[in-house]
Amino acid sequence: MKIGVLALQGDFDAHRLRLEELGAEVVLVKKPEQLDAIDALVIPGGESGTFLKLLGEEGFAKLKDFVHAKPTFGTCAGAILLATEVENPQQKGLGALNIRIRRNAYGRQIDSSIRQGLLGTSPIEMVFIRAPKIEHVGEGVEILATEGNDPVAVRQGKTMAATFHPELSDDPRVHQAFLDLVRNGKETNKR
Repeated sequence: MKIGVLALQGDFDAHRLRLEELGAEVVLVKKPEQLDAIDALVIPGGESGTFLKLLGEEGFAKLKDFVHAKPTFGTCAGAILLATEVENPQQKGLGALNIRIRRNAYGRQIDSSIRQGLLGTSPIEMVFIRAPKIEHVGEGVEILATEGNDPVAVRQGKTMAATFHPELSDDPRVHQAFLDLVRNGKETNKR
């Protein structure tokens, strides 16, 4: 099982390290054609508009095909890219998650914070950096984690997203949940 981490910007290396700690084989994806050789993908934080520019039309189209076919996990900017609807300002998304998300909802870089939330019913540390907010959860989307009353991690089918940065805390449970999702999908596909 090969897990790709989109390595165009953001702290992709922290995701790589966490996934390797959990036993995954990781490939840093820098070119669209590398998507053909991986089983799943993590889209890290960064700046979603910059991701769109760096991907270009061809890269965006290839990524869109991938996220609709294989397991994908997006954090922060990655969550924005996976959404069906993006606000503040509006931009195109990959449409893999039936959510409406608002960019920079928690403020600027200086407003970044570490908060306590819940992963299911268990406490978890959450690092928010210029984080987006999930404004609406549509049909078919499961809420995995909350901070206060806000959903901050969601799953729909084989796609997961978190508005915080689980790669920046010591808690591996969010990445483990994604690896479990990938493994379960592989087992389902073998039947």
